[in-house]
Amino acid sequence: MSIRLRLTLWYTAILSVTLLLFGYGLYWLLHYNYYSFIKEELRAQGDMVFSRIQPRMTPTLGGGISFDFALQGRDNIGSAGKFYQITNFENGIIRPSTNLVEANLTLPPLSEDSKRQLVRNENNYLFEQKTIENLAFLIYNRPIVVLKNGQPQLAGVFQAAVLVDTSENLFSLVKRILTFTALLAVFLAASFGWFLARKALRPIDQVISAANSINKGADLGNRINYSGPGDEIGRLTSTINGMLERLQTAYSELEESYRRQRRFVSDASHELRTPLTTIRGNVELLEKMWKRTVPIGTENDRQQLELSLEAMHDIAGEAERMTRLVNDLLSLARADAGFQMSKISLELLPLVEDVKRRAKLFPRKVEWVSGDLSALAGVYIYGNRDYLQQLIYIFLENAFKFTESGYVKMDAIRMDEQVGIRIEDTGIGMDKEEVPMIFERFYRADVSRGKTSGTGLGLSIAKWIIDEHQGSIEVKTLQGEGSTFIIWLPVSGPNDIIRAEAFPTAVESGIID
Repeated sequence: MSIRLRLTLWYTAILSVTLLLFGYGLYWLLHYNYYSFIKEELRAQGDMVFSRIQPRMTPTLGGGISFDFALQGRDNIGSAGKFYQITNFENGIIRPSTNLVEANLTLPPLSEDSKRQLVRNENNYLFEQKTIENLAFLIYNRPIVVLKNGQPQLAGVFQAAVLVDTSENLFSLVKRILTFTALLAVFLAASFGWFLARKALRPIDQVISAANSINKGADLGNRINYSGPGDEIGRLTSTINGMLERLQTAYSELEESYRRQRRFVSDASHELRTPLTTIRGNVELLEKMWKRTVPIGTENDRQQLELSLEAMHDIAGEAERMTRLVNDLLSLARADAGFQMSKISLELLPLVEDVKRRAKLFPRKVEWVSGDLSALAGVYIYGNRDYLQQLIYIFLENAFKFTESGYVKMDAIRMDEQVGIRIEDTGIGMDKEEVPMIFERFYRADVSRGKTSGTGLGLSIAKWIIDEHQGSIEVKTLQGEGSTFIIWLPVSGPNDIIRAEAFPTAVESGIID
């Protein structure tokens, strides 16, 4: 959720709560004050009428006395819209005022619960709001108590009522007006707040745009254009612009240093390759000539010849190792320079079978197992033949190099639109913590240091070749039990053409001749 949306939601929620409290408070205050005034007026008028009620005693057949209650004649005249009614609990007689009779209405009798509340009420009255014939009435109830056998007894109830239907409609209208006004105010405030938040946070969008541009490497010279006041956002923009300027300077210096380093590696590789080739050729020539021309007379002469040949053999071996190192450095220099290898649609099975045939000639101490390669039948990939063979050679050479006993096996598997070349060995294996680092340059596991020769560049070159072919590498290993590498390559049709991205090649960039 964006800051703009969060700010809008926050002050919209605050405004909504404020309007809700204000509207509810205003409605409650109006409602309370209005009905307090109505109740007070109704109670005063009702008490005045109640004071003129005269109970009439009537002897009963059983020798007792019953009471009857009646309104005075002048109280039957409707006074300011007030309605009166007396209910006798003993005989159930109801005596309404004239205006109630004319309106053909009767006030509802008290429920048992209302009677109990009326008796318990220390104020000796009870207000109720009832609906009669779809009309709202506010009713003032006052008990009629008589002395019977010396004990007070609830003999009836006096009720005074006033029509409040118009008032209820008015308050309902007020409630709707307040609700509609609050919703409209919230909507307008949210819309205007969204506009203000967008305007205030527009420099933040410019900061994000500049950061994305830098993240993609499009333009390190991009700056945030801000023409607003020097507030917090203005200071932030100024600080970020200064940081970007220093970052651009540092990156330019780093890029120049890196370019010089690549140039040095490329030049050194070229300069070293030629004399190393010459040294190897001359040493081999001298070795052949020495064997033919130097006579073996005594045992001492034979020993000197063997020492000389051994020295020449060591020189040739070291020269060959230096040549491999130089070639590896040259390959990595091509990768660093953005070298774009040429690719065509290749049938994979003949390529891997050629590697399998040559693998039999590798120096090895273990069994070479040629597994099932039928998964590669009819499979085409878009790639470079020489580099793909070099890729497989690297993993096979490492497998033979780090396997003292057991076997090295190569087979193939197919999964969806990918094909995998699996190379399995029973060598020294690795810790799981070492796996992420084996493709780093010059990295070699501590277990193998001093036991096997190598430059530590082979897997770095392999990783570059895999990336250039949009493939991936899967590693399964356990220390002391061996390793399994699966080279996954995307499958293409025999006539597919994939256009390379327009990166400058190593030759075009002037780094590699």
